[in-house]
Amino acid sequence: MSKRIAFAPLAAAIGLVFSLLASSLMAPASAHAEGEIRIAEQFGIVYLLLNVVRDQQLIEKHGKQEGIEIKVDWTQLSGGAAVNDALLSGSIDIAGAGVGPLLTIWDRTLGKQNVKAVASLGNFPYYLLSNNPKVKTLADFTEKDRIAVPAVGVSVQSRFLQYAAAKQWGDQDFNRLDKYTLAVPHPDATAALIAGGTELTGHFSNPPYQDQALQNPNVHVVLNSYDVLGPNSPTVLFATEKFRNENPKTYKAFVEALTEAAEFAQKDKGAAADTYLRVTQAKIDRATLLKIIDNPQIEFSVTPKNTYPLAEFLYRVGAIKNKPASWQDYFFQDAKPLQGS
Repeated sequence: MSKRIAFAPLAAAIGLVFSLLASSLMAPASAHAEGEIRIAEQFGIVYLLLNVVRDQQLIEKHGKQEGIEIKVDWTQLSGGAAVNDALLSGSIDIAGAGVGPLLTIWDRTLGKQNVKAVASLGNFPYYLLSNNPKVKTLADFTEKDRIAVPAVGVSVQSRFLQYAAAKQWGDQDFNRLDKYTLAVPHPDATAALIAGGTELTGHFSNPPYQDQALQNPNVHVVLNSYDVLGPNSPTVLFATEKFRNENPKTYKAFVEALTEAAEFAQKDKGAAADTYLRVTQAKIDRATLLKIIDNPQIEFSVTPKNTYPLAEFLYRVGAIKNKPASWQDYFFQDAKPLQGS
């Protein structure tokens, strides 16, 4: 009897431990605790704001102002489809991709994960390039041509191509050129276009890759995205509603960091160029890089510009099922950005 009494407290303690373990396993798990953020970016100058954020440790800085230490994890992917998959699988918290992938994932998660954009990464013209001298317009592409895009049918380049095709041939033929597209990362597509001699004769690119390709006299511009949509914000950052709600301090620190980075890059493009070279180790001449980002058509800003026409188009042709009433439907409404379109 005495032995049972002696072991009773121990047995009770063990039972309590197992009870706590069981309850914790049954409780709904969150992605992680406040104070950690995992960010996925892709390739090109359009992600320069993230380079500034990383280089100056701005998330960590603003996290401290919120009273927390923030661990930041960076990863690089290629193509909106891969980025969207990573976000929905819980592998990342902040996704960097084009407006096309954003609208696709917003549409598919509406009423569920409720993925929305956090901010724009700026306004950039994207060029559709070709090394085929016979290709002067969209109508000149044939079965013999292949056009590189980051992700077929999903990337913002693919959506720009569809938008341009619809303007030329009508909405019923918006996907007329999709059969000519291939998913190829920007660095590889640029190298192939410059080298020539392959079936890849087109590339819907972004800076600095489009500018590097144009240094080759055999490469020319077929289409400028600004000619189709006007100045616009092609690349954005987005997240799930769950991450935003469960990590308010981390989320706020990220938005503040991005806003500071945009102000820094827009005011001092020389320093922004140096940051890009330092972080990405890109093989591009500084003078050439500075000339690219000093282009008056390029603006570093967290405020989205002229994204809604593409959203309206995607709904019109059935690429998304839900029609947003305005840009505010697919952007989180935070203190920043204040205005948009």
